[in-house]
Amino acid sequence: MLKCTLTSSCLKYLPSRHSITMKLSSSFDYPVLLYKAQMDKRLLKAATDGDSTSMKHYACHNPGILLGRTLRMNTCLHISSIHGHQRFSEDVVALEESLLTTVNLDWETPLLAAVRNGHVSLASFLLGSCHHLGMGQAILKQDKYGFNALHHAIRNGHEELALELITAEPSLSRAVSECNESPMFFALTRNFTRVYEQLVQDPLSSYTGGLHGRNCLHAAVRNGNPEMAKQILEKYHGLMITEDINKVTPTRHAVLFDKIDMLRVILLHDPTKGYEINSMGDPLLAAAAYRGRINAARELLKHCPDAPYRQENGGTLLHRAVWDNQIKFVKFVLTTPLLRKLINMQGKTGKTALHYAVRKCDPELVSILLSHEDIDATVLDNIGVSAAWELKYVMENAKT
Repeated sequence: MLKCTLTSSCLKYLPSRHSITMKLSSSFDYPVLLYKAQMDKRLLKAATDGDSTSMKHYACHNPGILLGRTLRMNTCLHISSIHGHQRFSEDVVALEESLLTTVNLDWETPLLAAVRNGHVSLASFLLGSCHHLGMGQAILKQDKYGFNALHHAIRNGHEELALELITAEPSLSRAVSECNESPMFFALTRNFTRVYEQLVQDPLSSYTGGLHGRNCLHAAVRNGNPEMAKQILEKYHGLMITEDINKVTPTRHAVLFDKIDMLRVILLHDPTKGYEINSMGDPLLAAAAYRGRINAARELLKHCPDAPYRQENGGTLLHRAVWDNQIKFVKFVLTTPLLRKLINMQGKTGKTALHYAVRKCDPELVSILLSHEDIDATVLDNIGVSAAWELKYVMENAKT
C-alpha cells in the first residue's frame, strides 16, 4: 500500500470511481490519502514497453493487477495509449473492458491520451471498442481544459479520425473548452471542409472560437472559404454582428484582411452590413483606411455608395489614412468621385486631413493633398490654427 499526502486542492482532480479512502492524519490537519491500487512496477514496465506477453502472464495469476494506477492515476491502458502500443492495448481491453472508461488526473480517458499523442490507429481502435460496448460517455469525456477527443483530433490535423469520432458520437460537436473553443471553429481554422460539413448537420453544434470572442464566421472569413461562409450565414445569421475582443465583426475581419470574396459574400447576403459602425464608433471605411485596403473600400462603396465615413472622433477615413501613412489609400480617396467631398472636411477639433499631414511632417502626404484642385489650405481649426501654422507649432514642440 502506498501512502501519499496531498493538499485539499488536489482532491477535486481525483476520479470519483477510483478506490481511495481519506482520513485526517494524527499529526497534520490536512487529508491523507490511502492509495489502495498502486500499479505493479512490472505491469508499468510492460505497458511502457508494449509487452503483451508479460502483461497476460501477470493478469493470469492476478486479474486485479490490471486495475492498478500510477500516482498520476494512469492505468496500464493509459500508459500503452500514450506510447502508442496498439497490440498491448487490444490485449488489455480484451481482459478488462472497464479500463476504457477510466480517467487520470488530467481527466483523460485512454482514448483522449491516444488522440493527444497522435496515435491515430490506436485511437480508432479505442473509439470502436467504446462505441461497440455502449460506452458513449467515455467517447464524450472532456479533459480538465474542456477539450474532447474531437477537439484534439482536429487541432492535431487528424481529419479522418475526426470524421470517425463524429460518426460515432455526433454530440461531440456541442462541447466547448474552458476557453469557449468549439470543434467547428477548429475545423474552419484548419480548413477541414468535410469535417465542417458533418458538424454543421447538427443544429446544436457549438460555433464559438475562444476567449478572443471570434466565431466560426470569423474563421471562415480568415481562411477565405466562400462556400463555408454562405452555409454559416444561412444557418447562423446572427454571427455577422458578433464582435471579438478587438471590436471586430466578421465583416470588419474581411475588410482588415482584404478578403474581397468574403466581403462580397457577406454584402450580397445582407447589404446593410456595409453600414456597420462598431461599438468604438468606427465605420468599415475607416478600417479600410487604417490598413490601406483599397479593394475592400471599393467593394463597400459598390454595395453601399453612401457608407458612413466618419469615426467617433469626427475624423473621416481620409484623416485616418493620412494619420496611418497610407499614401496609396489617400490617393484613392482623392481620385474617387464619391469621396471627393472629404478633402476639406473637418473633425471635431476642426482639423482637416491637411492639418494631420503637416503635423506628421510628411512632405509627400502634404504635397499630394496640396495638389488636389479642391484643397483649401486656409481652413482654421477650433482654435484658429491653419495647416501652415500647424507646422509652426510642431517645430516649437520639437525644440522643447
